[in-house]
Amino acid sequence: MRYRRRRPDSVRSNPFPFSFPWASRGLSLALRVALAMAVAGCSSVPLKEAGTLSSYGNLGVPKGKLSKSRVYVDGTRLSPAKTVSIVPTTFAFNAATRVKSDADRVMVANALDRALCISLSDKYQLVSAGQPADLTIRSVVTDIVPTNKAMAGVSTVVTVGTGFVLPVGVPRLPAGLGGLAVEAEAVDSGGVQRAAIVWSRGANSLQNNPRVSEVGDAYSLASKFSSEFSRMLIKGKEPKGLDISLPSGQRMKSWLGGKPKYAACDAFGRPPGLMGAVAAKYGAPPQWTEKKPKPAATY
Repeated sequence: MRYRRRRPDSVRSNPFPFSFPWASRGLSLALRVALAMAVAGCSSVPLKEAGTLSSYGNLGVPKGKLSKSRVYVDGTRLSPAKTVSIVPTTFAFNAATRVKSDADRVMVANALDRALCISLSDKYQLVSAGQPADLTIRSVVTDIVPTNKAMAGVSTVVTVGTGFVLPVGVPRLPAGLGGLAVEAEAVDSGGVQRAAIVWSRGANSLQNNPRVSEVGDAYSLASKFSSEFSRMLIKGKEPKGLDISLPSGQRMKSWLGGKPKYAACDAFGRPPGLMGAVAAKYGAPPQWTEKKPKPAATY
């Protein structure tokens, strides 16, 4: 009697008799190329002086890789300060002309001031602009590199689309990236400069989600600036390395769109919270989820 040799179940259950090694090799190559492009893809924004600081003579030499900055901080004189007032951010003429919409400029300025207000609330009492304070902060946007909306839309489709079929989405395409440059200072009640910064940063393919808005990158980079400047003011010295500390409870509550610690922060609107995070992931313009500022008096 003859016995047929049985095929292993793994072979018998395979519905595809052929394999396509070239497809996997091509996909692997495409991913490597995309990653290499993402690492190289970064908008370059030079440091710019707009002449709005009370002094530039105290600033140090330029430092940084992703963010470039020149800073000055007098930690000894900052230490006794208890109250802070934030003057609404303005735009230098050249920066203002690069953004078509006045509403977009206001949105970027509010995002910057709001992030400053929330972060500084960890140490200082924030009071409304114009009220007496130990420190008054003035910030000026000195340059904006507009985001290319068409390229941001294409990047969103590619990134989100590949995320559904691959373990990791392809990074943002390194084209049409935006950027932001800011200068700011903190002066005491006598008008003497106690801290100052000239700062710039361009968006990059790995860390900044593409958003279909002319100021999509500037909007997200505004909070990066505020984080670095507020960290310097709170510590009273130039910060070193990445900030890996956990955010405070009041900061988390505020970032989620809740009531800020101080009423003065409501003058810059509340963060869009989780809805804003979802919108950013799918490339929606920040205008869709940005909340309008509330007068502090109605808090």
